[in-house]
Amino acid sequence: MDRYLTVEEVADSARQLVSRHPGTARLRRVGTSRAGRPIEMLSVGHGPHHVLVVARPHPDEPVGGTTALALANRVAGGDGGSPATDPARTTWNIVLCLDPDGAALSKGVETATATPAPTLHDYYRTAFRPIAAEQPEWAPIESRQLPETQALFAVIDELRPFLQCSLHSVEAGGTWVQLTDALPELPSPFRAFATELGIPVQLGTFDALYWENPAPGIHVLPPPHSTARLAPGSENIGLSTWCAPQRYGGITAIVEVPMWATDMAGDPAPHPEPVPALRELAGLVRDGGRQVTTVLDKARAFLPPPETDASRRVLEWMADGLYDLVATSWEQLTRRPTPYPLPKAQICALDIVARRQPLRAAGLLLRLLHAAPDPAAPALHHDLNDLYTSWCTSFESALRLRWVPVHAQVELQSRTVVAAAASALRAQMP
Repeated sequence: MDRYLTVEEVADSARQLVSRHPGTARLRRVGTSRAGRPIEMLSVGHGPHHVLVVARPHPDEPVGGTTALALANRVAGGDGGSPATDPARTTWNIVLCLDPDGAALSKGVETATATPAPTLHDYYRTAFRPIAAEQPEWAPIESRQLPETQALFAVIDELRPFLQCSLHSVEAGGTWVQLTDALPELPSPFRAFATELGIPVQLGTFDALYWENPAPGIHVLPPPHSTARLAPGSENIGLSTWCAPQRYGGITAIVEVPMWATDMAGDPAPHPEPVPALRELAGLVRDGGRQVTTVLDKARAFLPPPETDASRRVLEWMADGLYDLVATSWEQLTRRPTPYPLPKAQICALDIVARRQPLRAAGLLLRLLHAAPDPAAPALHHDLNDLYTSWCTSFESALRLRWVPVHAQVELQSRTVVAAAASALRAQMP
């Protein structure tokens, strides 16, 4: 079955695993979402060392649930290949879905990408990503406390994991890993896994633009005082759930795998004209955002209010400065006395961000317009859909995107998590 599993399918599979391995696996509720949905954690093994895996922290990144089950089945099967996967030595604790409310609003992504040749057009019409203050891992940075966040903090304080792995994916690009501390043994197997599976290692990323980069595709969070080396909006990253295991000497690994890959993401050659390219990309994200906002302005009067509609909140958040925040951060690079050296891969990574920001907004707005009863809605939907379709086509052709089979995404992510656990455990053992 080469498709993403839904939240419900992941939960059902977890229960079946517990019934098959009653002495090794157990499932419990560790929290409740804002809308009353359960947050469940599957634990496999009885070892004294704890790994914490967080699936579906972003609802538009569906690979994590499927990866979570692959990891659970591996450990439950008695994989003693290393202390990290030996259930007698290490307990794997897997939060099956950190944001079930967001996943409910992204319901349809699994079906939309289950065709033989999924397209961005299908994906963005079903995907949903909440505002930063409503993302459980990120909310503390925005001075917001969510029950989902509090549940995760409580699990971290209870388990004191030596490693937390957050399972993420990116719409387009390559694979990379972000770490809160170095794992020197991870880069070699990570790169080997990606090569074997034919997935490019992404050599640049927007989120970790200024982070330490000890190896291709590996980014290590700089010290807390190095705020100038963080992406805009992440200056208080130390408050996030990613950094919580540091209280107990633990490390967090954020493992990203692409849905659609582009070989351009792994091109290490210096970009011949990075400054004009950065200016062009800043203009691209601003222009796309402006065009979506123009349609939003015409529709505001008959759309659901942001107080009650999460998609509307996202649209207003993006219109209220997010496009400019992204564009300005790139323009600042062009004003350095010595231009920041950028490979073609880094420009590619920023190109992806510039294209996806307006598409995320357009996909949400199209859904709201489709449901709106106002007589003006169909014409606005028609015009925005034309723009949306052209953007999707341009995105796919300009970056020469190719779909990465779900089984390959899961294999790369699960292997990388196991390698990270092995590396982190060896670093802690005397």
